Amino acid sequence: MSLTQDSRMVLTLDAGGTNLVFGAMKGGEELLEPLSLPTHGEDLTRCLATITEGFEQSRSRLDGPAAAISFAFPGPSDYPAGIIGDLANLPAFRGGVPLGPLLEDHFGIPVFINNDGDLFAYGEAMAGLLPEVNLALEEVGSPKRYRNLLGVTLGTGFGGGLVQGGRLYRGDNGAGAEIWSMRNKLDPGATAEEGISIRAVRRAYAEGAGLSLEACPEPAAIHRIARGEGKGDQAAAIEAFRRLGEVLGDALANATTLVDALVVVGGGLSGAADLILPAAVREMNSELRCAAATFGPRLESAAFNLEDATGRTAFLRGESRLLTVPGSGRQVPYDPLKRVGVGLSRLGTSRATALGAYAFALTELDRITSGHRDVANLA
Repeated sequence: MSLTQDSRMVLTLDAGGTNLVFGAMKGGEELLEPLSLPTHGEDLTRCLATITEGFEQSRSRLDGPAAAISFAFPGPSDYPAGIIGDLANLPAFRGGVPLGPLLEDHFGIPVFINNDGDLFAYGEAMAGLLPEVNLALEEVGSPKRYRNLLGVTLGTGFGGGLVQGGRLYRGDNGAGAEIWSMRNKLDPGATAEEGISIRAVRRAYAEGAGLSLEACPEPAAIHRIARGEGKGDQAAAIEAFRRLGEVLGDALANATTLVDALVVVGGGLSGAADLILPAAVREMNSELRCAAATFGPRLESAAFNLEDATGRTAFLRGESRLLTVPGSGRQVPYDPLKRVGVGLSRLGTSRATALGAYAFALTELDRITSGHRDVANLA
């Protein structure tokens, strides 16, 4: 799909607990200055009216008709059906609210709603890390190409999304790639999100530095302390991000065992990738016991940090060689190094999510036009 050459316009929304930010895209680019309106998340009638009004105002500023509405909205939700479930940060949404059908009835155009982690991964698959890696492999003469991408976001929570062969995987219940609920390696009674989030970094630093949680700085300040650029307990700061990286690496190892994909990392905490990614990749490459007295790699594929020059070079180079076909003399390429790369968002989390919403809408519109719309988008 060539996003930059597509002339269709899509209305978008960045939905938060405090504000709703509306926009529109065409050719993969923003068309309008963002319009921000208060969410009114405690009052369903006002919230729905605000959402409708925001899209109305955005539509009125376009120089032609919008082809679709596409945006991310918090879960739990039945995303394929456009029904929003019981949201923690938007208490008015209780018992199921058919937001997608409401907007389709009002505007008369298709409406697509997804999880933000899903759309982040889709944006990076369309125009971010995935095509960059494949281009780099082509430039070094490697025949290897990647078609699948696991996206994770590190911030207030731990989000995820999966793209397989160019299509967003949402699962039979619209709950695909909910990586946040994996088990926490360092606290097996807790979710992975409790070890991979802003609160996890602050809690770990507070414990290591002997501070109360109230007196603990935010992760950006903890990162500066870890780098020796701010006052505080440097060892505790480094350990806080190392612990996050270890829990992240364990979750990624479990996930990539099943999906065998490149990994792209975004979200606010990815700014501390210099401390997080080495620990994550080290955990992915760790060993597990295979029998009573033997150990082996926990992954069939080796993991590489794409933000490290040495790791990136080794990942791109692989172990490619030519094999001679017995009896014919014909040579065929062979690269025995199974590998996954872990890299940072190339678009930025917000940009990737918006682009993912736009690309998803175009893909589904094409399916509708061809008569093959897959409502559940289960591939």
